[in-house]
Amino acid sequence: MPRVLSLILGGGRGIRLYPLTMLRSKPAVPIAGKYRLIDLPISNCINSGFNRIYVLTQFLSVSLHRHISNTYKFDPFSRGYVEVLAAQQTNDTADWYQGTADAVRQQVRYVHEDGCTDVLILSGDQLYRMDFRHLLKTHRDSNADATIAVLPVTADMAGGLGLLRLDDSGRVTGFLEKPQTKEQLEPYHTSGEWMEKRGIPPKGRHYMASMASICSRRTCSFNS
Repeated sequence: MPRVLSLILGGGRGIRLYPLTMLRSKPAVPIAGKYRLIDLPISNCINSGFNRIYVLTQFLSVSLHRHISNTYKFDPFSRGYVEVLAAQQTNDTADWYQGTADAVRQQVRYVHEDGCTDVLILSGDQLYRMDFRHLLKTHRDSNADATIAVLPVTADMAGGLGLLRLDDSGRVTGFLEKPQTKEQLEPYHTSGEWMEKRGIPPKGRHYMASMASICSRRTCSFNS
């Protein structure tokens, strides 16, 4: 099994979940009693056999830090960990994270210092169950630089999501964040035939939305 390093993005202000996010970040919002949203991506990683995890945090993160510190303990022989990488000012930059991509860029030194072969980048506030070993296998078999997990959605749902345009081979040829008009949506329509060839019943869902799960080769995407 290739060595995988997981980076989970700790989320921003979470305006759409207000007032639940009045005093905490989105990944720290409680769910099912004692759990938090952040537990979903972390448990997906651990159950997939990926137990080396960094959580990148910035906004209202104290309760999130406390929860991670109190919840995830590994024995010293497993070499597993769940550690927080908080936004910080350094000798190179005085800026906080300017977005999700910038959060990864500012913490890329931890990827360079690690002996990983692949990097898994996840959102810290999404609800789904996934075995990331399947994503990694697809990524390696296709010899891709980066592989994005997607979910088919209807046109009504597409306006709040990031959409991908794919060619016949499944290669990403375009990306659009939260389209608001029919003209914007039209180029991202995925044919039912394309989906059925891959065992996906369309059921009126003809738009591929990013699940904010990205598997990347360390040598291809983190070499600068």
